[in-house]
Amino acid sequence: MRFLWPEMLWLLALLPLAVLVYLRLLRRRRREALSYSSLALVRVALGRGGRWRRHVPPALVLAAVAAALLAAARPSAVVTLPSDQITLVMAMDVSRSMLATDVNPNRITAAQAAARTFIGELPDNVRLGIVSFAASASVVQTLTDRREDLLAAIDRFELQRGTATGSGLLVALSMLRPDAGIDLESAIFGEGFSRRRRDESAQRPAAPAPPAALAPVLPGSWTRGAIVLLSDGRRTTGPDPIEAAKRAADLGVRVHTVGFGTRDGGEIPGMGGYSFWARLDEDTLKEIARITDGRYAFAGTAQDLAKVFENLHSQMGLEREETEIGALLAACAAVLLVLALGLSLRWFYRPGSMPRQGA
Repeated sequence: MRFLWPEMLWLLALLPLAVLVYLRLLRRRRREALSYSSLALVRVALGRGGRWRRHVPPALVLAAVAAALLAAARPSAVVTLPSDQITLVMAMDVSRSMLATDVNPNRITAAQAAARTFIGELPDNVRLGIVSFAASASVVQTLTDRREDLLAAIDRFELQRGTATGSGLLVALSMLRPDAGIDLESAIFGEGFSRRRRDESAQRPAAPAPPAALAPVLPGSWTRGAIVLLSDGRRTTGPDPIEAAKRAADLGVRVHTVGFGTRDGGEIPGMGGYSFWARLDEDTLKEIARITDGRYAFAGTAQDLAKVFENLHSQMGLEREETEIGALLAACAAVLLVLALGLSLRWFYRPGSMPRQGA
């Protein structure tokens, strides 16, 4: 919690002074009570429980004043609220290691089935884009809320050699945050490739200048969308996925990673009777999630993967944002004042105790 007007908190120092004034008034009343001919009359007037009851309303008033001063300082806190619109980009590994049969019938078939279920249960306020990556990364489906287009994109997956996890993450990040001005050519193929392309296009009409790079923000602070990265193998080509994750973190984008396949690895059928063994790189996926303030989930079976996507549904409808809560404290102060008044009237007001005029 932080306060937009912290100077108002200095007024809280007056509360101990109010307590001292109240204690002084109590001492004066005790001295005046000694003038009664019999203290028994005072005890009868107070009734049972009167000793502690008389302190309750002043304590409530004091608490109300404290709450009002805190409200005046305009406190704000990070709270979880329903999201009006959220954007997700799913980056799916389509390398040949997804043919491993440690997941029945194989990894890619189980992943596609879980993705279809996930898409079919998407809330209406969610747009989804799909990126596939193997030796390179490509956009399979641009951002849309048309479920039939997303399901058709899942069916278009084609397995290839290589695993460029960093490329898949960068393409997904560029789709999610087009305002960030990410130069995919230099990020994926190197600055030399991008410079050569610029030299070749120097004779062409000038294109609009790309957006300026955004200043880094706190990881996870961009709450309007996220990336879901699903992979089963180790990066074999392309940019370092850890460096790509740092770029996502600088933009405040969370990357939720899913490790698919058994931890012992799975056999990939090959040509000529040869086969290969694919092992899951959990360390990299966990580090990507940690850097970006995302979450890592292990899915060792088709059922596990379906549960991971189901959990994503419960997280998508909410977003965390900083909100002022001064109105809540002001309401608490009003309730405490009304309660103090009500208890005073109930415990201490006697209709016949007020003197009548002209008596």
